[in-house]
Amino acid sequence: MVYCPECDNDLDIDEEEVDEGEVVSCPECGSDFEVITVNPIELKPVEDEEEEEEEEEDEETEDGDYS
Repeated sequence: MVYCPECDNDLDIDEEEVDEGEVVSCPECGSDFEVITVNPIELKPVEDEEEEEEEEEDEETEDGDYS
């Protein structure tokens, strides 16, 4: 059994039905997770693209590049 790392809901994922790199969603909280390994199933939270873009912009301004 695989549980959502965010809300502990049973995700009902079968090891034979998912592949590494596949993204699965929790029906309870809506969080997305990438499958890191399939045996045993290990999940990693997927970052939103907007969050990644904001982090990249913040890194550029922290480097002193204000042009």
